[in-house]
Amino acid sequence: MTSPAPQRVVVLGGGIGGQVAATRLKAKLGADARVILVERSTTFTFAPSLLWLMVGKRQPRTITRDYSGLSRRGVEVVHASVTGIDTAAAEVQTEGGTIGYDYLVVALGAALDLGRIPGLAEHTHHPYDLPSAERLRDALAAFRGGRVTVAIASLPYKCPAAPYETAMLIDGYLRERGLHDASRIDLYTPEPLPLPVAGPHAGYSVAAELAARGITFHPRTQLEAVEPSALRLGGELVPHDLAVVIPPHRPPAVIAASGLAGPNGWIPVDRSTLRTRASNVYAIGDNTAIPLENGMLLPKAGVFAHGEAEVVAANIARRVHGDLREDAFDGHGTCFLETGGGKSGLARGDFYASPLPRVAMHRPRRTWHAAKIGFEQYWLRRWL
Repeated sequence: MTSPAPQRVVVLGGGIGGQVAATRLKAKLGADARVILVERSTTFTFAPSLLWLMVGKRQPRTITRDYSGLSRRGVEVVHASVTGIDTAAAEVQTEGGTIGYDYLVVALGAALDLGRIPGLAEHTHHPYDLPSAERLRDALAAFRGGRVTVAIASLPYKCPAAPYETAMLIDGYLRERGLHDASRIDLYTPEPLPLPVAGPHAGYSVAAELAARGITFHPRTQLEAVEPSALRLGGELVPHDLAVVIPPHRPPAVIAASGLAGPNGWIPVDRSTLRTRASNVYAIGDNTAIPLENGMLLPKAGVFAHGEAEVVAANIARRVHGDLREDAFDGHGTCFLETGGGKSGLARGDFYASPLPRVAMHRPRRTWHAAKIGFEQYWLRRWL
């Protein structure tokens, strides 16, 4: 009697969620499944550390890795762009050919959409990918004082804390260089408060940290246009010497064409199991839209992608082995918030709580900063 053929489990995207899902699936399934990770890039960048690179605290080689660690664990890594997802045929199209699957995990993240606003790519900076963070690092190194404008172009965006960390880390960097008194930092956002999904206590806490550093906070202000040396914000033309704009984000185009997307372009999932409308397809991380009871969406952040990946890997492994029991993602998450000067705050709580998320905000301390460094080193050693 012949043994059944191994199941084919395909993971799309090699970011935090994809790495965890592929690693856990192979560990749980062993020879019972081929686990195939499809990732277009040959290099992974640990995105939380890009803000440290921005202010000269990291080098690219210290925060990037290749995918050989996954291969050593038995994951088949395919470096190719995903060009199509056919859930009816249970196939994924890539530049290198078609890959069939028994189970699929979509972890393609969110794409930056700088082209949505004319002039954004040419006249502003951002720290959301390695080349751009390096460009911003060089601009800061050449900066000799003046007006720095940090703005959030639109919602949603990856890592709710990142714009506020950006402003405070730039402030700390200018202080180190003796440029604080010759500079001004303004932060503009369409949000009513920082981190609104975490509740007013967290928002007012972050606003207080900005104020303590002399960073002027402008809530409910929409970016309307970009000019070479000014941004039009809330009907006002605001000049700058350096502009850092968190660019618009959009769902990957392949998702919109797949039939998995909802009306807003992101993938709706069951918030407990992360299953999509196709019963053998799951979606995790930034490419999903998960409504919370306060009417907002679960933030797009690596901590949630990690937790979701653990749940999805456990549930797929059970299904492969004929066990229909399911784990549930509980909506808990922790986020460090760098404030400059070797300190970090910490937000931690239950984002699925009813009627509002229950999030505790811990004041900045050197110990939280040390903990964030420890987490960075753990991630780069453990997963790749």
